[in-house]
Amino acid sequence: MARPAEPPPQGIASAGSASFPFSCCQRGRMEAPSEVLSKRREKWLALRERGIPLYPNDFRPSHAIGELHERVLTDPGSVSEDGPRFAVAGRMMAVNHFGKAAFLRLRDRSGQLQVYLKRDRVGEEAFALFKQLDIGDFLGASGPLFRTKTGEWTLLADSFRLLAKSLRPLPEKFHGLKDPEKRYRRRYLDLLMNPGVREIFLRRSAMIQEIRRFFLERGFLEVETPMMQPLPGGAEATPFRTHHQALGMDLYLRIAPELYLKRLVVGGLERVFEINRNFRNEGVSTQHNPEFTMLEFYQAYATYTDLMALTEELLAEVAARVTGATAIPCQGETIELAPPWRRIALYDALVEIGGVDRALLGDREGLLAFAASRGVTVTKQQRLGKVITKLFDALVQPKLIQPTYVIGYPAEVSPLSRRSDESPELTERFELFIGGREIANGFSELNDPLDQRERFEQQARDREAGEAEAHPMDEEYLEALEYGMPPTAGEGIGIDRLAMLLTDSASIREVILFPHLKPRD
Repeated sequence: MARPAEPPPQGIASAGSASFPFSCCQRGRMEAPSEVLSKRREKWLALRERGIPLYPNDFRPSHAIGELHERVLTDPGSVSEDGPRFAVAGRMMAVNHFGKAAFLRLRDRSGQLQVYLKRDRVGEEAFALFKQLDIGDFLGASGPLFRTKTGEWTLLADSFRLLAKSLRPLPEKFHGLKDPEKRYRRRYLDLLMNPGVREIFLRRSAMIQEIRRFFLERGFLEVETPMMQPLPGGAEATPFRTHHQALGMDLYLRIAPELYLKRLVVGGLERVFEINRNFRNEGVSTQHNPEFTMLEFYQAYATYTDLMALTEELLAEVAARVTGATAIPCQGETIELAPPWRRIALYDALVEIGGVDRALLGDREGLLAFAASRGVTVTKQQRLGKVITKLFDALVQPKLIQPTYVIGYPAEVSPLSRRSDESPELTERFELFIGGREIANGFSELNDPLDQRERFEQQARDREAGEAEAHPMDEEYLEALEYGMPPTAGEGIGIDRLAMLLTDSASIREVILFPHLKPRD
């Protein structure tokens, strides 16, 4: 006896209705269904009219497909056509009909499995139903495993069930989802049709788990700090602003968790780390997304040189565990992550790699003229330190392919970093570059509240002069510092850029599941 018909999904008319509302959004407009969509609609209506449940939720697979593959590899003698029965579920990705039989492929989260349907085994009615199904539908099937003449392990179905009807066809296999814009907007289809994309995100997840394990094993505490903050701080960037109705105040999506994590160090949590989102209201490019993932960690009684050694250990270990090696491909290059890594002073890098005359390094006007001659845009009001870092970004960074620490940044562009005892105009700060990209930024923390106040005051003057990204005065953070923070070093590592490195991806959009895109016209 047929089961009672299910009510139609929201927005879809019942069988017999004159209309069948159907979303066909192309470039923001609703368009009429194509012939293929119309045929799928007709099948949906016909199956519902017959009382076939289109979206049941009472089938439970006994095994993931990957578990069955593992079983036949490790103990093939335990399965046979007369052996144990298994229940699997997944999306139908391919089908070949042979009159009274059919081979189909089901895919779940762990892999694909061939299923063999025979009319005289599953029954006339069930086999007739199967002929009304489409690639993309979700099915459940039960039966034993056997090996075909070609040697492929296959489920011999005793029964099968429709678990979810697909109203839209999947992209065509060979000319399917290739356009990057379409891939990013419909990432779910990208994951379905492009196996390499799925592997990128599996590797990204494994990378994050290895990072977490690394820090937990070294006595760090994982914490969470506010993502909406009354003042933006921790980095020089333009924030996103929102408004809290109940409190009647503006809040900012955080640009960095730094000032809150250092409050925790003041509170006695001497080793902390956080993996979470940051938001910066800036341009979108192959290396920037306005919402991105960062790792930040802080260690008391450590210096920036301690963190450089720790970072070498971290990235080499994560690469080995996730990719199987410390030598990894990167856009046609082979990058070796095994330590030790190169270290070079910022000013030396500008001279030796960027071609800047050392005599110009203290001459702002001379550097501006040099920048103009090399096509590097620098605003006139920027101070010497900003000019130097702009030149570095343009002339040196793209050439730093193998892991390289650049150290000795000017204090005026490092407002939260401890000054160097030997050269107080410089700070104990490094930036890490791999594959021509900035991967990390770390320093010995400035824990002198008076020096920090002076740095914030200079930042305030910079803001008044038009430097919108300069740090605001944060009195609450200064108050925390006045209670005393132990000698500490901290670092931020871009998770997305690290994922780009470990997956050999040229664009940050390839490693973010749903990157931000402009609206469609």
